[in-house]
Amino acid sequence: MITEGDFRRLALSMPQAIERSHMGTVDFRCGRIFATLGNPDAAWAMVKLTPDQQEMRVAAEPDVFVPVPGGWGRNGATRLRLAACDEATARGALLDAWRNVAPNTLRDAQG
Repeated sequence: MITEGDFRRLALSMPQAIERSHMGTVDFRCGRIFATLGNPDAAWAMVKLTPDQQEMRVAAEPDVFVPVPGGWGRNGATRLRLAACDEATARGALLDAWRNVAPNTLRDAQG
């Protein structure tokens, strides 16, 4: 189980990640949003995966990962149930999400 604080710490550990707010939800971005906290409520976070990444994670850990309803979910936005997630799983999902939106120069510099 991870907490909101754990998720926040992991998200902010990504290179050049900053915390902001969007539509009443805490978000994490490095230029573009790669994760959020608290949507639809405090039990959840969201990571911005590709549809293929989402499919793999939902199939592997359906108690942790659920597609966001509607078009956002079809495009890879994926909810992460904090109480069912461990730190390594959250870190991996956040790293994928960060890589999906990070500028090429930043992503390439990280290897």
